Amino acid sequence: MKMETDVNRFRKIVRGKIKDNLKRFISSGELIGRQGNKQVSIPLPRIDLPRFEFGGNQQRGVGQGEGDPGDAVNQGQPQPGEGEAGQNPGEHSMEVDVSLDELAGILGEELGLPRIEDKGKKNITQKKYKYQGVLRNGPESLRNFKRTYKEALKRQISIGDYTDEKPIVIPIKEDKRYRSFRIEEKPEASAAIIYMMDVSGSMGDEQKEIVRLTSFWLNAWLKHNYDNLDTRFIIHDAIAREVDEHTFYHTKESGGTLISSAYKLCEKIILDNYPTSEWNIYLFHFSDGDNWSGNDTNECMNLLDNTLLPASNLFSYGQVESRYGSGQFLKDLEKHYGEQNEKVIIHQIKDRDGIMNALRAFLGKGK
Repeated sequence: MKMETDVNRFRKIVRGKIKDNLKRFISSGELIGRQGNKQVSIPLPRIDLPRFEFGGNQQRGVGQGEGDPGDAVNQGQPQPGEGEAGQNPGEHSMEVDVSLDELAGILGEELGLPRIEDKGKKNITQKKYKYQGVLRNGPESLRNFKRTYKEALKRQISIGDYTDEKPIVIPIKEDKRYRSFRIEEKPEASAAIIYMMDVSGSMGDEQKEIVRLTSFWLNAWLKHNYDNLDTRFIIHDAIAREVDEHTFYHTKESGGTLISSAYKLCEKIILDNYPTSEWNIYLFHFSDGDNWSGNDTNECMNLLDNTLLPASNLFSYGQVESRYGSGQFLKDLEKHYGEQNEKVIIHQIKDRDGIMNALRAFLGKGK
């Protein structure tokens, strides 16, 4: 019990350290490089728990020495190496493994994010097996070894076949016990995220890194809310194409920009793969705001109004600042939707320090 208490205290300390440094973790991207399958290694300053140490004075015990009770304690003797170069090793940070789910929970606590409301999943169920009780018959794969051993031990003691000199327990058929189960049908919550990113010549490496960091934390929070999460990636300049995650984050493209090409491909992916009555659909589009023409912008608004918004829980547009981008598309979206449509979130991400506010804006409504 004491060990469990100490471990819980340590976990609380770690959570506090992560919260204190969360903004730095979000903007630096060092967690993404340390990400495993379900764990992330968090670099933290060394955490030393208080402990007693024996002093160098071997002739006097505790409370023995010169002076009277209440006298002020003088500063100790200076130690070698303070304030000057030395030969001793320095302090090193430690790494603590934290699950992605726990990390998302810390993010939600720090940003005050509400739990996401599922959209129409009562008609979608998933079968789950719940083990309960014990039976005398069943497959060997479900044999309860502890209960079987206990029954065999009771039988051998009752007939005098078990002694301290002969501590052997041999189960027979009548001793065997098997786990029983029942099938439960539970509503299944599924979500699809479709990321769209402008990779035209005006989007530089820093802009793409901001998109990468924002997407990582969006994914972490949505995985925290959904058991079944499907992620798709679209890149576009004058044309759009679906790519894998690695290509999405590392591709280098150039050329003009037709945003409607991404929205058309997104529409096709939704219609072909995600029935709106069964899926929670989230759309995230990142760009520097350049578009080829006003006509293409009008086509984007039509696609959003007629297909994408009715099909999705949320459409979020994040505009990253670029010295080459005009930023006009954000203004067009604000003019078209204003604050009237709750499904549309529009946010400008000026730099890495703005990612935290972007996450709060995109996820703060709990859609």
